[in-house]
Amino acid sequence: MKTDSRTEPLYLDDLQVGQAFLSGEHRLDAEQIVAFAAQFDPQPFHLDPEAARETFFQGLAASGWHTMAITMKLLVQSIPLAQGIIGAGGEISWPRPTRPGDVLRVKSRIAEIKPSRSRPDRAMVMAHSLTLNQADEVLQDFTARLLVFRKET
Repeated sequence: MKTDSRTEPLYLDDLQVGQAFLSGEHRLDAEQIVAFAAQFDPQPFHLDPEAARETFFQGLAASGWHTMAITMKLLVQSIPLAQGIIGAGGEISWPRPTRPGDVLRVKSRIAEIKPSRSRPDRAMVMAHSLTLNQADEVLQDFTARLLVFRKET
């Protein structure tokens, strides 16, 4: 599957079903995990490596929301939609925890394009994104409905 590596802004007419995108990488360490958790998801398995050993995760794990935040950064960099990535809903799952030392990257594919019947300048685009670690294990599976616009003529 060929991936798109454009850096100029993408408009609706630049997208097609099956089009693939691959992000750069983000290396995650324990300090990032703890700092994010302290501010946004203060639970023992995200904050304290010792306490985390006695939890379901059996070790320090990043918040799913931290994984999503990193994914969002990587999506913005790898799918440069002209008016930004504007979400209109979606589904997310975290099949395995994100750990210190993981190197995250995102593989995305355009799954569906539904032009608006009432507003011809836009469409709803379904994008399916997998956040992977360095071993190609899926850490997050995310399908998003995105509002994408045509280029003004």
